[in-house]
Amino acid sequence: MTKVIDGYNINYKITGPEESDKTAVILQGWGTGLDLYDFAAECINDGYRVVQLDLPGFGESDEPREPWRPADYADFFCRFMEKLGITRTVLIGHSYGGRVIIKLATRDDLPFEIEKIILVDSAGIMPERSAAQKRKVKRYKMMRNFLTSKPVHAMFPEVIDYWMSQQGSDDYRNSSPMMKKCLVMAVNEDQRDALPEIKQETLLVWGEFDDATPLSDAKLMEERIPDAGLVVLEGAGHYSFLERPAQFRGIIRSFLDADAAAAACGGEL
Repeated sequence: MTKVIDGYNINYKITGPEESDKTAVILQGWGTGLDLYDFAAECINDGYRVVQLDLPGFGESDEPREPWRPADYADFFCRFMEKLGITRTVLIGHSYGGRVIIKLATRDDLPFEIEKIILVDSAGIMPERSAAQKRKVKRYKMMRNFLTSKPVHAMFPEVIDYWMSQQGSDDYRNSSPMMKKCLVMAVNEDQRDALPEIKQETLLVWGEFDDATPLSDAKLMEERIPDAGLVVLEGAGHYSFLERPAQFRGIIRSFLDADAAAAACGGEL
């Protein structure tokens, strides 16, 4: 389905029972399409209405018309929720989607209530660079500024453009010029100081060998988020929910069914 929000064509879909009063929304990782999260939706859409969307610049949705920070994506997501009439939801975020959820959870003016949060291999922690890494970045910036100056670029445009296209992470290289700017602003924003402001019960699900958002990030989030628990999926990487599907299904169902189980036991587990 497509819905026009703020002049952007936004691709989304909803699965699960229409009559359910429980809703969950999945926010995607960088450079992915909503279909990648079909399995995550199937884990809970027997009881939840599950919304999947392509954020602007992702999948089949229109790109932002200017570079957006995570806060801009959070603003847009609020308008998306208002458009769909959702006033209460569980938020599930993978990688970049986790960044946006952290922004949402620390706002006082949300037009909807966040019941619980599930962060899967979430981004949000800026790694501390070693002295060698800082020197490498400094050399790269000096080289980039030199090669992209008009006189030099005019002499060797194809060679310099090729060199530029090979720099950075896979996510960066595979992004459009506009989305490259969005990605740079995101990775240069450290959200660790915002974590203590998250009031919702939060489940952290992480791949043991995640090399994009390492397990050390998860442990820091568990330490700083007041009501957080961490589950590590052994042998999995950055897409832990796909690499360990049976474990992932059991974990999130247990987390989301905890309230119902507590009620059945008289409020005690």
